[in-house]
Amino acid sequence: MQRRLPSDWQLQARMVFTMLLLGAVYVVFAAVLYRAGAAVPLIAALVGGMALLQFYFSDRLILLSTGARLVGAGELPEVQDMLGRLAAMADLPKPRLALVDTPMPNAFATGRDPQHAVVAVTRGLLSRLNPAEVEAVLGHELTHVRNRDMAVMAMATFFSTIAAWLAQNLLWFGLWGGGGYGGGGRRNRSGESLGMVMLVSWLVYAISFLLIAALSRYREYAADRGSAVLTGRPANLASALLHISGAMDRIPTQDLRQAQRFNALFIHPAVSTRRGFSELLMTHPSLEHRLGRLRRIELELSGPAGRGR
Repeated sequence: MQRRLPSDWQLQARMVFTMLLLGAVYVVFAAVLYRAGAAVPLIAALVGGMALLQFYFSDRLILLSTGARLVGAGELPEVQDMLGRLAAMADLPKPRLALVDTPMPNAFATGRDPQHAVVAVTRGLLSRLNPAEVEAVLGHELTHVRNRDMAVMAMATFFSTIAAWLAQNLLWFGLWGGGGYGGGGRRNRSGESLGMVMLVSWLVYAISFLLIAALSRYREYAADRGSAVLTGRPANLASALLHISGAMDRIPTQDLRQAQRFNALFIHPAVSTRRGFSELLMTHPSLEHRLGRLRRIELELSGPAGRGR
């Protein structure tokens, strides 16, 4: 039975708004670089080339970085069947399945579009969750594929790190022009221009991080809802999240720290931040908030409108 996932217009609007704001921030950043005498053509060529590589090869880079490997057609048949069935229900092409050989229970989706999507699960996830919970996690990841937010997050995160990278490497890579606009060479020699660019670079990075974190938190809510609609059982995803969160305490700290840089990808962060004001800096909503929303979705689905689906 096909259960076409409804379009999440709030998520689409947030993705467009975030990319527009990030674009405006980087236009200002480029203007600062130009005024300061940077070798803008070289920087533009370098960043443009890296952006193309990120867009077309982000899935391979992420799989390589996380240690995930694509599994064969005859491997993990139960998970392959679940993924294929859920993809058919969601009217999506079946993504490739990847496995990460780590005891940490987690999952993520990557790829620039549904035709090039990969859903990765860890060995720890498969060993700790029951089939119904695994199905709920796969539904969550397929919703990311359906919403195409994984590609937006990959590009947004890439550009947010460019500013910090430039701030650290402008001198080392010779990206700073000798002459430049309006006596930029003299300002560079005094160090004032470079100091200004470094300050603006870190400011741009900070603004970008906050925008991306806000988008990331909402996209997790959207994927939770998609899983609940696709499987028809929000309680299974709630149970999976509880088991994943509880298992994190039994994973070696070193393993969690190594995985922390991929927090934005995972269904549950490897290392969580304390609640409170710091939640503004988190890539995921708190577990309590996610469970609360899933309970409300379960009430919606069990009501008259939900029963009439």
